[in-house]
Amino acid sequence: GDIILTTPFLRVLRKKYPVANIDFICKKQFADAVRLNPNINSLLIYDDSEEFKDNLLKRNYDWVIDLQNNFRSRKLYTKLNAKVDRFKKPSLKKFLLVHFKSNLLTPVKPIPERYFESVDELISDFEGPELFIPKEITPVLLPGKNYIGICPGSQHYTKQYPVEYQIELCNKLLAEGFTPVLFGGKSDLEICKRINEKVPETINLSNDNDLFSTAANMKLCKVIICNDSGLMHTAAALKIPLIAIFGSTVKEFGFIPYGTKNVIIENEEIKCRPCSHIGRNKCPKAHFDCMMTLTPQLVFDKFKRFYDSVI
Repeated sequence: GDIILTTPFLRVLRKKYPVANIDFICKKQFADAVRLNPNINSLLIYDDSEEFKDNLLKRNYDWVIDLQNNFRSRKLYTKLNAKVDRFKKPSLKKFLLVHFKSNLLTPVKPIPERYFESVDELISDFEGPELFIPKEITPVLLPGKNYIGICPGSQHYTKQYPVEYQIELCNKLLAEGFTPVLFGGKSDLEICKRINEKVPETINLSNDNDLFSTAANMKLCKVIICNDSGLMHTAAALKIPLIAIFGSTVKEFGFIPYGTKNVIIENEEIKCRPCSHIGRNKCPKAHFDCMMTLTPQLVFDKFKRFYDSVI
């Protein structure tokens, strides 16, 4: 998801400097998010070896733009004789919001727009992220059907809508003539299997992190319902209307649907939110009210109103 959120920056950078040689560095498991992006010249797969850093040195960069800005990314360019601009992380403001509920992150600004604050020369075009899919990828879903994409997984427990709620939501969608389609990567195989076993009328398209196949099939869905996850940003990059269910995290962090019609469902009355800026493996209060109060009926009702407004 974070890689997809850099694509508006890449697009504007390319428009500003059409003949520049633009290289993009990321880990192998995230490379498909920009593999076919026409706004970069080379995709460099990150590794922590001295050989990789020596290769960067040989490329004689004039400018390094660090949109990650952590210890690992800084190590890559310490020896480079280049101008450096870094993403200005609002770390202190996030800390105050999580631990003291002091909200200095207003108004809400999406992460892609914050990236532009790192570089004086660039201004956002506000057109949203992009994901480029190979033409030879053939979806298994059929056009013209009432598919509703469900992305039930998330990297952290407190960002994941409860599986029993997901099952009930799928049943409600089926009762209204929709076909839920389950999407997810390798870490989501088990939850998608569990939902599919309980609701066999769903279509389980979870896979071993095949982003292109997931994206090609997502495009045939009328709406995507997801957690605060990487697939939320995938759906946004494909311009699919989406509903995002937020539990322990909040939209003030900036990781929100960007560039497509969307609704965020969250309970703003839960005083312990946010309990983390990335999510936790369990609810620190042991009640998980940030998700448990978002009942399947509530989500379905909001879905129906949203669906009627966008379809």
